[in-house]
Amino acid sequence: MTTAEATVPEKHTFEADVAKLLHLMVHSVYSDKDVFLRELISNAADACEKLRYEAIAIPALLGDDPKARITLLVDAENRRLTIEDNGIGMSRDEMIEALGTIARSGTKAFMDRIQAAQGGEGAQLIGQFGVGFYSAFMVADRVDVISRRAGSDDAALWSSDGKGSYTIGTTDIGNAPVRGTRVTLHLMEDAASYTERFTLERIVKEQSGHVPVPIAIIEKPGAEPQEVADGAALWVKPRSEITAEDYTDFYRSVAGQFDEPALTVHFRAEGRHEYTTLAFVPGAKPFDLFDPDRHGRVKLYVKRVFITDEAEILPRYLRFVRGLVDSADLPLNVSREMIQESPILAAIKKGVTSRVLNELDKLAQSNSEAYAKIWDNFGPVLKEGLYEDFERRQTLLGLARFKTTASGGGWRSLKDYVGSLKENQNAIYYVTGSDLSRLENSPQLEGFRARGIEVLLLRDQVDSFWVTAPIDFEGKPFKSVTQGAADLTSIPLIDAEGGSDVEAPETVKSFIVTLKATLGEAVSDVRPSERLTESAVCLVAPESGMDRQLERLLARAGQLPSATKPILEINPRHDLIVALANLGDDEGTLREDVAHLLLDEARILDGELPADAKAFSQRLARVMRRSAP
Repeated sequence: MTTAEATVPEKHTFEADVAKLLHLMVHSVYSDKDVFLRELISNAADACEKLRYEAIAIPALLGDDPKARITLLVDAENRRLTIEDNGIGMSRDEMIEALGTIARSGTKAFMDRIQAAQGGEGAQLIGQFGVGFYSAFMVADRVDVISRRAGSDDAALWSSDGKGSYTIGTTDIGNAPVRGTRVTLHLMEDAASYTERFTLERIVKEQSGHVPVPIAIIEKPGAEPQEVADGAALWVKPRSEITAEDYTDFYRSVAGQFDEPALTVHFRAEGRHEYTTLAFVPGAKPFDLFDPDRHGRVKLYVKRVFITDEAEILPRYLRFVRGLVDSADLPLNVSREMIQESPILAAIKKGVTSRVLNELDKLAQSNSEAYAKIWDNFGPVLKEGLYEDFERRQTLLGLARFKTTASGGGWRSLKDYVGSLKENQNAIYYVTGSDLSRLENSPQLEGFRARGIEVLLLRDQVDSFWVTAPIDFEGKPFKSVTQGAADLTSIPLIDAEGGSDVEAPETVKSFIVTLKATLGEAVSDVRPSERLTESAVCLVAPESGMDRQLERLLARAGQLPSATKPILEINPRHDLIVALANLGDDEGTLREDVAHLLLDEARILDGELPADAKAFSQRLARVMRRSAP
């Protein structure tokens, strides 16, 4: 092997996002700076895992040093801390890509949030966006990285003070690890405690004690390494030997978060296929939960060898789950491309998904308060499965929780709902929208409220889509209160004396005919309403049409070439309608203005604007002038 000589380092400027991020790190808003060590150890462990995977195909990459390790080297006299691994290492170009840019999406949103973060919240954000390495600049005024890729004769040196630029060049391999990466932190004066063994050992045990690579500390130059974490895989240990603190530490290391897991799922499947699963439902909502490019973060291992974190073990509606699956059946040399087609992996996916949903159901039954917190965070995501996963739809419906007209601001299950059905009620009624307060006060709910019928208040965007599927719960179909006929006549009113089933007077029937003729193409029909008991008018969608909220969502997204004409429903018993119906034949202009104003009133009650603001204003002015003394 020849010794590569060092070259003059080249100076590069960080990408704009990285420069901004480094500024935030140097002027840190975080109260807990210990997080930097966890992030650098996590990177080192990933590098060791990647080497184990590549060495399956190329055993020579391991050379005479097959055992992975991470070493913390302390030089208190010079205030330096070095984190070294014997993993896969990086080439010069890989270092530029990994350390000079931020490739993952959501960076700007991440930085906007950490600028506003206070205290410990900031620590929860590091690691969630692929920026963990830069946390080193919270404690160091210069960082040097020497890396040598396994199997290469070249080593590269990267260096930066975190102030907008970095240098990179090749270095003499005599100064580099045989393979792997050495990160040297030149610590700030107020970070000198990170050269103390006690401090380092405490952080390692608290935050990185369960990474699958042994960790050792060398207290001073020339001293012998002393192991502080044995690299034993937590998931292969019996559950009886694992404490809640062990699970929490491991969750934080794999999730990159500092919250407590809301649910831990740890099991070993035996039989036709053998695999171990250790998965966590986070206690806090990941910031990028609704990122359209975001995928699940469940790692796949084969016989404790890391294979990939892109196997999509769980469906997208469980993408908030963190953890890993370790298979005993998949071949170690399976490629990342072929693994998706493996029937073994398909069986594992099915088993893990069913187990996670089953554990969520158990929690919902045993601890409704804890489950409600999970639903608060991840309910909108879980509901995506109602639209996407026909096979598990009934399971997901059982897990679903809803705000309703009878829930008093809390959550209700469909089992609760069905148990409270009124006499002759044959459907589960719902209303969709974006604002809970507006939904609760929708005029379309009046007839249902008068009969004591509970209505689901669906305010998430996904709700407008899953309800369009042919879906039912315990034989009861879902029916929108803003679409088609209400069919309420068979359900008795709570107050029979204030009934809404009285037939419309002949004058009102005639007025409805006039309204329909006047409004023409603006509506598909005008008809008396079973829904209304207090309001004069409302809009509903035709039975065969699209629900109005879904129509609005598609229109805003540019996915609706033409909108369905709504139905205008009239409350034939309302004082205003009765008075307007008694207008004389000589009031033709007023009748026309009133027709359009009633339609615009219905639009406003539905959260929309009048179709023609100028015409609305002119009509309103004419009516007001007529009533003026």
